[in-house]
Order: sequence, then structure tokens, then C-alpha cells
Amino acid sequence: MSDTPDEPRIAQKSPYRVELMATYRYAWCACGLSKSQPFCDGSHTQTKSGITPIVWTHDKDETVFLCGCKRSGKRPICDSTHKSL
Repeated sequence: MSDTPDEPRIAQKSPYRVELMATYRYAWCACGLSKSQPFCDGSHTQTKSGITPIVWTHDKDETVFLCGCKRSGKRPICDSTHKSL
């Protein structure tokens, strides 16, 4: 699968293991352009793709695997879609 202007860039073909904290607000990079992967650094604003980050507040302290390929069906959580790329 190649990157096109309408698709996010593949940041990496494996998940990011991250420690999330309860009540903290996160912004997961959905465009694949952030230099602060897997989190958003605002790079999407330099494109016309319309891809914006997924913003959420996590409900508990937890280790999770966030999607690196940007194609998970459970975004921002990895669902192993990267294995088929």
C-alpha cells in the first residue's frame, strides 16, 4: 500500500508501546507526518489532506500499543493491520 495525498503516511510498520496516564489528554498522530510519533506535533496543518489527530483522555494508567502504520481499524490502538502491509 503506497502513501497518497488522501492516505496517511506510514510512520512505521509496527506499533508504539507507550505508557498512558489516567486523566491525561492525548493527541495521536493520524497523518503519519509528526516528528513526535505516535503523538501529534501539528504537522497535519501543513497539508491539505484533511487528516486530523485523534484526541482523547485516557481513563486509567496503562501500557498500550498505539498504531504506527496509521491504518488500524481500532485507531489509535494497534489491531495488527501493519502485518498485511
